[in-house]
Amino acid sequence: MSYQTPVTIESTLQQIEHHEIVLPAIQREFVWQPEQICTLFDSLMQGYPFGTFLYWKVNQEHNNRYQFYDFVLDYHERDRPHCPRIGEMPNRDVVAVLDGQQRLTALNIGLRGSLAKKLPYKRWSSNDAFPTQYLYLNLLWTPSDDDDVGMRYQFEFLTSEQVSSRDGCWFRVCDVLTLEDSGPAMTAWLEGCDLEQPISGAHKILHRLFEVIRNLALVSFYEERSQELEKVLQIFIRTNSGGTVLSYSDLLLSVAVAQWSSNAREEIHQLVDDLNKTGSGFDFSKDWVLKAGLMLSDIGRVGFKVDNFNRHNMEILESRWPAIKEALTLTVELVSGFGFNGSTLRADSALLPIAYYLYARQAEGRYLTEQTSEADREAIRRWLIASLLKPSGIWGSGLDTLLTALRQAIRQCHTSFPTREIGEIMRSRGKPLTFDGDEIDDLTEIRFGDKRTFSLLSLVFPHLDLRQHFHIDHVFPKSRFTKARLGTLELSEEKIQNLQDSSDRLPNLQLLEGHENLQKRAMFPAEWLQTFSTDEARRNYAITHLLGEVPDKIDGFESFYEARRQRLRGKIAELLD
Repeated sequence: MSYQTPVTIESTLQQIEHHEIVLPAIQREFVWQPEQICTLFDSLMQGYPFGTFLYWKVNQEHNNRYQFYDFVLDYHERDRPHCPRIGEMPNRDVVAVLDGQQRLTALNIGLRGSLAKKLPYKRWSSNDAFPTQYLYLNLLWTPSDDDDVGMRYQFEFLTSEQVSSRDGCWFRVCDVLTLEDSGPAMTAWLEGCDLEQPISGAHKILHRLFEVIRNLALVSFYEERSQELEKVLQIFIRTNSGGTVLSYSDLLLSVAVAQWSSNAREEIHQLVDDLNKTGSGFDFSKDWVLKAGLMLSDIGRVGFKVDNFNRHNMEILESRWPAIKEALTLTVELVSGFGFNGSTLRADSALLPIAYYLYARQAEGRYLTEQTSEADREAIRRWLIASLLKPSGIWGSGLDTLLTALRQAIRQCHTSFPTREIGEIMRSRGKPLTFDGDEIDDLTEIRFGDKRTFSLLSLVFPHLDLRQHFHIDHVFPKSRFTKARLGTLELSEEKIQNLQDSSDRLPNLQLLEGHENLQKRAMFPAEWLQTFSTDEARRNYAITHLLGEVPDKIDGFESFYEARRQRLRGKIAELLD
């Protein structure tokens, strides 16, 4: 490994553009936020140390042995979040980045590309949720003396519409690469802005940007020239394991990807994307998919251990990948059919024993489909819900040891979902799925917003077709419990607080289909039931949802709450027995 002569940022970006500097398959995706990119450019402008990069020079006779990727240029959180793959590059040496990917990608986006991050409260399916933004520098900004974060320059990602509505003189940073010089051309650009104040200050800032990007040799780097992947992997892990953003599983995933013969990186990312689009949407990570791969492929003990990622094990994982992918897809579709999504699935790891069970059935050509025993599906559903309801958290510490033991039990008994055998293993490890009286009491008063709420309501009311879109609804509308409305009843402050607290707990919650919830809105329950077509329909709904007698005014809420709490308690205790 040798230290090389530093070069400018502009020349580095030209090398990236021409694929002379690339990313090896062991690198992860771009993870920086817009604020981090702005901070990087501010640090460069202030003359702070930029850090040293580590490159790996791959000779032309060896580069066809490896997979390489391009840097992200026009990042789009939904449509282009991944680094694009580069095809074969014969008859040329390439330089792959081992350390510095995030910084170089930030420079590439800021100086050559764009950014499209999802706006809050917008739908993922809407193109308007992802406006294209470019990096701008305000040439008239004056930093505050009490700025705690030390930012001396105002960089922001903005759309062209945002720029036109902002005060200041906003220079699109990528245009610095096309300025002919830092003198007359720069002055002409500033004069064209028709500034109301002298341009000297703005010229000074713009000149500094020109120097930093185009004239100063700020990119310092070492170069490793070994052609042995094993040595390069060790360097990569040693270099990156000290960071806090890059997790240990990121490093191990990189090692796994580098040892597959197929395009594992794209396979894993595509599977994560596909799983997360199932039903109402989930939030699975590549770490979860990787751990599922380790569990389902029967490679040693489940866990992110270096020994699990040797070449032999990765060959096994790759050979079994199609079956693993199918089992994970079936698992997520099954759980989505139970009504779960990313907001209601409390612990992703709870799906791994289910996935292994389906994988084991696949090996014998027996799939869990609509034609499969309904009792088996119900056993899986009841077990999953019970594991998600435990307040202590079943899927926390000791997870890898637990998953390894559960895998063995399922492997030995997979003619039907082995609820009893799994329960015995979990109990022996201090994670029983039994519920005592105190735990049942606690469940009857869990709050709206608790991730266990949907699980519990779906357990108590299994007659609902949860493949439809259901909302967790307040029986007595939340809007009826404002301090202003309750104040008209001449209640004490303590009484008002108790009513408000109770309004958000399980006895006042139910599951409603989306269109029903919109229809009900702020109606009292008795008023809403009157919209049903017949008395029989009203009675059936009240019985099915354990509502009992429904008062038509808020002053009957306390008696309704306690009576329904007792009914719910009895039902929960029966189902969790």
